[in-house]
Amino acid sequence: MFSIAPANKDHQVAIRCAVGVFVPLISLVLLGRLDLAIFASFGAFTGIYGRNEPHGRRLVLQVRAGTLMLAVILLSALTARAGTALALSPSDRTWLQVVATTLVAGGCSLIVAWWRLRPAGSLFHIFAFAAIASIPNQPPLWQGMLVSVLTVLFSLLVGLSSRVVRSRRQTWSWPRRVRLTAVERRVAWLEALGYLVAAGLAGTLATVVGERLGFGHNYWAMVAAVVPLVGHSTRHRISRGVQRIFGTVVGLGLLAMILLLHPAPWQTVLVIAACQFGAEMFIARQYVLAQVFVTPLALISTLLVAPVPAGILLRDRLLETVIGAAVGVAVVLAPAVWRRLASRPVARPN
Repeated sequence: MFSIAPANKDHQVAIRCAVGVFVPLISLVLLGRLDLAIFASFGAFTGIYGRNEPHGRRLVLQVRAGTLMLAVILLSALTARAGTALALSPSDRTWLQVVATTLVAGGCSLIVAWWRLRPAGSLFHIFAFAAIASIPNQPPLWQGMLVSVLTVLFSLLVGLSSRVVRSRRQTWSWPRRVRLTAVERRVAWLEALGYLVAAGLAGTLATVVGERLGFGHNYWAMVAAVVPLVGHSTRHRISRGVQRIFGTVVGLGLLAMILLLHPAPWQTVLVIAACQFGAEMFIARQYVLAQVFVTPLALISTLLVAPVPAGILLRDRLLETVIGAAVGVAVVLAPAVWRRLASRPVARPN
């Protein structure tokens, strides 16, 4: 819970990711188009992949990751427009988003496993899809997609930027294609099923409870629910779920202090870049510390596009995280509990 792994060139990855999100966002600030900021923020997730890979392999992995993210962004924008085209009620739109996000959770998990992308799973795709699909006033589709494509291309350039320094150049080689083994395919399908179940249950529970108690942002529960699914053991996975809650609580405190300062848009972009740097510095070493930065990063990015009262935002994030993490831990424990119950001898009557 409190240990921290040694550094492994984390500052290099953190700088790349911070630059990858800062330049597109500050450009939108200068253009006065903060309504497109969320498309740039998720396009910049391309830089997270291929963390410490050689340049050739990093490029291939980031092209795959960027392509998948662009597909998710497009589908999310179309889903938001489908609710309007079908004249759905607000409640029906919410349920449409839950169902669609659940399908994205399972489908993207499978694609990520097939393409051997790291980080594994579909957490970023769930977040991107649901956040964009929930925006009430969508900008023109071509503008959102243009910003996303340009941000992905910029992230690819940043990923290769160290090649301009001769001493930093690596031997260029394309990764050979390695097919999944039968065991790996089975694991990929099982993991996709886990993402489908965890995201669906968390989204359903958060929506039902939210409608009765009056809080929203149900997709934060869906994101939190899949966090425990990544890990090498049951204990590690449960630990990640608990760490998600602890890190979120501390991160909300940090966010509250930031919001008290009422930062200007350009200052907000600086905060986002700083939080992106901090998240990438610790995400592979200490999950609680990473969440301290991830929490304000995610919420401030949302505030740029859809401002809501700070108190409501903090409350929703905490409640949704607790719901999601609890569901995720339950999904992790369910197979072990089932095996234990199935292995019990059946008592026969005399």
